[in-house]
Amino acid sequence: MILNEVKALLLHEAQAIQNIPATDDFEKAVNLLHQQIHERRGKLITTGMGKAGQIAINMATTFSSTGTPSVFLHPSEAQHGDLGVVQENDVMLMISNSGKTREIIELIDLVRGLHPNIPIIVITSNTESVLAEESDVCISTGNPKEVCALGLTPTTSTTTMTVIGDVLVVLLMKKINFTNADYAKRHHGGYLGDKSRKAAGLK
Repeated sequence: MILNEVKALLLHEAQAIQNIPATDDFEKAVNLLHQQIHERRGKLITTGMGKAGQIAINMATTFSSTGTPSVFLHPSEAQHGDLGVVQENDVMLMISNSGKTREIIELIDLVRGLHPNIPIIVITSNTESVLAEESDVCISTGNPKEVCALGLTPTTSTTTMTVIGDVLVVLLMKKINFTNADYAKRHHGGYLGDKSRKAAGLK
């Protein structure tokens, strides 16, 4: 009985991933990231509240380890001085399932008050939201139904957000020709550091 439920839950999550709209917004986002970070020497700033914020933290660390300098900016802490991390050539990646998260909407005004032309990439389930309308590029999660028994807890939505982040990371790695040697320089410790050095022929 439980195994059948496990299989059903896994199928639900897998189908949600397959239903993420594969649009040219992915290419637009990658080109924008490359332009701002690898051509203009800015950085990626990810942000989100709650569970989306945890996904944004993961994205920032993954981008950083694969050659794209990134930091996470907590939208509430931004109102208490952390906004100073934002620089002219940076690009924002904002994550909000509803596209209506108050702290994220407020952050847009704060960031643009500091740097009016900063580009914004949004990941959301609501492509008609205020956040989506304010973005330069909007990537849809496909608005999946949460696998949570109550239909409330961010579960399937965070799965699709994570996958979208992974896709962007891999596409950008290919665009900048990121190598094992490059990875080893940024990830020296642990199993992955050892594996990347061996793959690159380094000690």
